[in-house]
Amino acid sequence: MPHAATPPSPTDPIAADPRVAVRATGDSAGVNNMRQLVQLRWIAVVGQLLTIVVVHAGLGITLPLQPMLAVLAALATFNALAMLRWRGPRRVTNTALLLGLLADVAALTAQLYLSGGIANPFAFLYLLQVVLAAVLLKPWSSWVIVALTSACVVGLALFPGPVTLPASEEGGLSDPYVFGLLLCFMLIATLLVVFITRIGRIIRARDARLAALRQRAAEEEHIVRMGLLASGAAHELGTPLSTLAVILGDWQHLPHFTSDPELLQDVSEMQAQVLRCKAIVSGILASAGETRGEAPRGTTLRAFLDGLVDEWNRSRSVRGFRYDDRIDEDVPIVADAGLQQMLWNILDNALEASRSRVTLEAARTAEAVVLRVRDDGPGFSEGMLERLGTPYQSSKGAPGRGLGLFLSVNVARTLGGTIEAGNEPAGGALVTITLPLPALSLEHEEDDAR
Repeated sequence: MPHAATPPSPTDPIAADPRVAVRATGDSAGVNNMRQLVQLRWIAVVGQLLTIVVVHAGLGITLPLQPMLAVLAALATFNALAMLRWRGPRRVTNTALLLGLLADVAALTAQLYLSGGIANPFAFLYLLQVVLAAVLLKPWSSWVIVALTSACVVGLALFPGPVTLPASEEGGLSDPYVFGLLLCFMLIATLLVVFITRIGRIIRARDARLAALRQRAAEEEHIVRMGLLASGAAHELGTPLSTLAVILGDWQHLPHFTSDPELLQDVSEMQAQVLRCKAIVSGILASAGETRGEAPRGTTLRAFLDGLVDEWNRSRSVRGFRYDDRIDEDVPIVADAGLQQMLWNILDNALEASRSRVTLEAARTAEAVVLRVRDDGPGFSEGMLERLGTPYQSSKGAPGRGLGLFLSVNVARTLGGTIEAGNEPAGGALVTITLPLPALSLEHEEDDAR
C-alpha cells in the first residue's frame, strides 16, 4: 500500500518553515561527509602503522620511529576528537571540512618528510586529498588544497628528510620503489571508488530531498491560491445567497404557494438548500479568518466523529453507509474544521465511487487515531496509486477534479499524519488515515497559540 504522504512530526521545525528544511538537509549531508572523512582517516592511521612496521621490519629500512609514531598518535587523537564532535546532529561548514583536510595534508607531509621525502612512492596520496577537496569543498577551498599540496611536494623535493630511499624502476616489481608505486595506485583507486561512491550517494539523497521540499512548497503555494479564491468566492456569494433566502422566505407566506402543498414543499426545500449554502460559505469565511489567538473548541474524539458522521449523513444522499466505532477509550481533542473537511472529502469520494456500500471504521492506538474508509467501487488504478495526493489526479475524467485527496493529504501532513490508499482483495478501495493524538489535543493547540 503506497504512502500518499510521509510528513514530519507536527512539532518538527522542518514542518513549519521550508527554509529550515533546506538548511537541515544541507546540514545532514555535511555531517555525513564529515563522517566519511573520519572513516577515511582511521583507514589512513591503520595503513600508516602497517606500512611503518613492514618497511622498518620487513624491508630493513631504518625509519625514525619515534617522530613518525608521534605524528600517527596526533592524527589518531585529532580523528577521535572529530568523531566525538560530529557524533550528534550539528552543522558542518565548509571551513570545518577544509580544516579536516588540512590536518590530513599536514600529517601526510610530516610522514613523507620522515620517510624519504619526494622519493617515497606514497607521495601520490596527495592526489586523494585533492580529489576529496574537489568533491566536498567550495571552489576556493579546493584551490587552497591544490596550492598547499603543490607547495608540500615542492618542499619535500627541496628539503630532504632524515631517510634516503633509492628511487629506481629498473628492478621491476622486486624493487621497493616500484612495488610501493603499485601499492599506492591500488590504494588510491580503491579509496576513491569506495568513498566517492558514498559521497555521491549522500549528495544524490540531499538533492532528492531538496526536490521533494520544492515540490511541497509548490503544492502549498497552490493551496494558498485556492484558499484565496475560495475566500473571495465566499464573500461574493454571501450577498446573493442572503437575497435568495429572503425571497424564498417571503414566498412561503404568499397565498399562491400556501394553497399548493407541492409548491410549498419545493420552496421549503429550496430555502433549506440555500441556508445550507450560506452555512458552507460562512464556514469558509470563518476558517479563512481564524486567528491563532482564538480559543479552540474542545470536544472528545468520539463526539467529534459522531457529529461529523451525522452531519455528513444528513447532508448527502447516502446509501449503504455504516460507521464502526472501535474506539476503546475516548480522549479530549480540538474540533478542527480542516480535519472535518478532510474526512468529508474522503467520504464523498468513496460515496461517488461505491456501488452500494461505504464504511467508516474508527480506532485508536496508544499514540494515534486510525480511520479507515472502504467502498465497493472499482478501486484505484495503478496510476492513481502512484500519484495519489498530487493535484488534479482523478478517476472521474472531468477537468479540474482530483483536488479532494490532494487537500486531504496536505491537511494530514500538516497534522503530522499520513494517508495511505490501496485496493481491497475482494474489490473496492481502502483509504487509511493515521493522525497522531498529540496533534489533535487541546494542550498542543494552546502551546502553539502561546
